[in-house]
Amino acid sequence: MRQDIQVIDHPLVQHKLSVARNRDTTTDNFRRLVREIAAMLAYEATRDLPVEYADIHTPITACSVPVISGKKLCLVSILRAGNGMLDGMIDLLPNARVGHIGLYRDPETLEAVEYYFKVPDDIAERMVIVVDPMLATGNTALAALSRLKEAGATSLKYVCLLASPEGLAALRAAYPDVAVVTAAIDRCLDEHGYIVPGLGDAGDRIFGTL
Repeated sequence: MRQDIQVIDHPLVQHKLSVARNRDTTTDNFRRLVREIAAMLAYEATRDLPVEYADIHTPITACSVPVISGKKLCLVSILRAGNGMLDGMIDLLPNARVGHIGLYRDPETLEAVEYYFKVPDDIAERMVIVVDPMLATGNTALAALSRLKEAGATSLKYVCLLASPEGLAALRAAYPDVAVVTAAIDRCLDEHGYIVPGLGDAGDRIFGTL
């Protein structure tokens, strides 16, 4: 596995993902599982944040302790399914700014069509974590990353619940500088561009619009 593609194989992540895959999992439980998995992926995605030491006083004595060294973060959700991951990440990263990119996949061409884009003005100064439950064909991811780079973003990571080999290959070819954090790499895509075995349409399952 390439170092810039990180699969989080922690037992808790894998168990929760397995429950989420089950077609009998209810909307409320699926939504909760996505939030919980997202928080754990955020923990891993921020593992390389720089730290510095600050002097504090505990109730016992003075000491020097590690703190994040002022690195500003921005979470960017690919609408609409990405919003299902946001709350879990914000729980862990409450000071992060949040951006949104509205994209939908044309059912005929499978190409991404943009309908909304809003990110912080200072995005060039921030580490950007793009969140979307599925990296399938890669077309949506590539469109999102292209727009973020146009806006000035230079430090980017892509976090998803599931990835396909085809989507990873497309992302690596276009943006080798963007690291990917995912809970699993599945077998392949079907003829409709869905991940197999996957978990279905994440947006529909999060928002109950099946």
